[in-house]
Amino acid sequence: MTQSAAVQKPPATPRRLDPEDAQHALAEVQERLRRQQLVADLVHRQEEGDSKASLVEDLVHRQHEAELKTLLDGLHPADIAFILESLPKDERQAIWKLVSPEHDADVLLEVEDWVRESLIEAMDRQDLVAATGNMDADELADLAPDLPPDVVAEVQKGLTEEERAQLLEAMGYPEDSVGAIMDFEMVRVREDVTLEVVLRYLRRLHELPDHTDQIFVVDRQDKLQGILPLSKLLVSEPETEVRAVMNSDFLTLNPLDSDADAAGAFERYDLVSAPVMDDQGRLIGRVTIADVVDVMREDSQEQALSRAGLQEEDIFAPVSTALRNRAPWLLFNLCTAATASFVASQFEGTVSQIVILAFLMSIVAGIGGNSGNQTMTLIIRALAMGRITGRNLWQLVKRELFVTLMVGLCGSLVAALFAWVISHSVSIALVMMAAMVCNMLVGASVGVLVPMVRARFGKDPAMGSSVLLTFATDSLGFFIFLGLATIFLL
Repeated sequence: MTQSAAVQKPPATPRRLDPEDAQHALAEVQERLRRQQLVADLVHRQEEGDSKASLVEDLVHRQHEAELKTLLDGLHPADIAFILESLPKDERQAIWKLVSPEHDADVLLEVEDWVRESLIEAMDRQDLVAATGNMDADELADLAPDLPPDVVAEVQKGLTEEERAQLLEAMGYPEDSVGAIMDFEMVRVREDVTLEVVLRYLRRLHELPDHTDQIFVVDRQDKLQGILPLSKLLVSEPETEVRAVMNSDFLTLNPLDSDADAAGAFERYDLVSAPVMDDQGRLIGRVTIADVVDVMREDSQEQALSRAGLQEEDIFAPVSTALRNRAPWLLFNLCTAATASFVASQFEGTVSQIVILAFLMSIVAGIGGNSGNQTMTLIIRALAMGRITGRNLWQLVKRELFVTLMVGLCGSLVAALFAWVISHSVSIALVMMAAMVCNMLVGASVGVLVPMVRARFGKDPAMGSSVLLTFATDSLGFFIFLGLATIFLL
């Protein structure tokens, strides 16, 4: 056997990406926890002081813990984070204690904020310092708000002057800004060196920073002069100077830019990374596609919750916490529903004489709400993408009203036919048709106005929008339908 054959390593086994892997692992963790609890319950039914039963429980408990630890050690930190987010607090902390310390930092960065707080509570000071001691400045800045101040101070002692300055800088930017998500690890070169020099410099690095698709060309004051794509570096002649092949036309971000605007730029221009420059033109960091994906995911989740009037919360949070989160908008919804009922009650005489109206008015309110919801969804998305300006606002409003009118006329014909079939009255069918078109226009108007007004005052356009829309289409829908019925049918 030759020497090269003796040291030959077996081929690596590729890991196929399967989103269901984490779900299978979660199911297995839950099953092992269930078995562990079952054994504990059986032991507790034995007579107190039974040392043999206690010994059996201890052995089984250790066996289950060993199996769980083996399972967790084979998972990616993101999958571990998913499992922790899907467990009640007691089980979550029990599993967290079994996670290998080398994964602690990665898992803390992966989990949602509401889970991270409970995990940090379960860690002692020494473990926290060990988990965060090797983090980059931008990663530590993400965790700093959730860490005890003494832990942050202890970790800062182990940082270099440059890293400490970067940490303080990242912590000083607003939460939803580019500065809060930018990465400080990047490759910089001068424009007067050759590509061969750049290649030799890269070979001396232990590894390239994640998502490095371009090298930043700076002068001696760190002012950005251009960018050198790795693809151009690899295919150009080694003796060529950097200034000859670098791109001078490139997109830059400011640390105070909105992270949502940065995400829009990445989507629009298909970026992998982008430099961040201060007001003096100095390169201070970069934003990568990994940061942007996190921003997009968080914004999507927040928007979905906001439309129902909710804030992000632990799905296993105490009832009191859930009540504080959900009660305000539910109480407001109760008031709006009461208002709609009050409006309907004012037409008691009309409904008592034409009972069929009681069955039809819910259709008018429901269709108006659905139509308004379509318009509102389009407006909120357009606002998020920055596509609505003062110049195109009125044009957009007219378009939405016209589209709603056309759809309403078509749909109202079907509704009128249905009303005629069950009432055998042409008058009721015509009232139904008119009320439905009017309420759909109301829904479209509210769908445009609510997000626009909230955005105008710096509020989340999606917050409680569905509740306000329902209030308008229910109250005005009942008023329009029963009002027309009172005028034309009595």
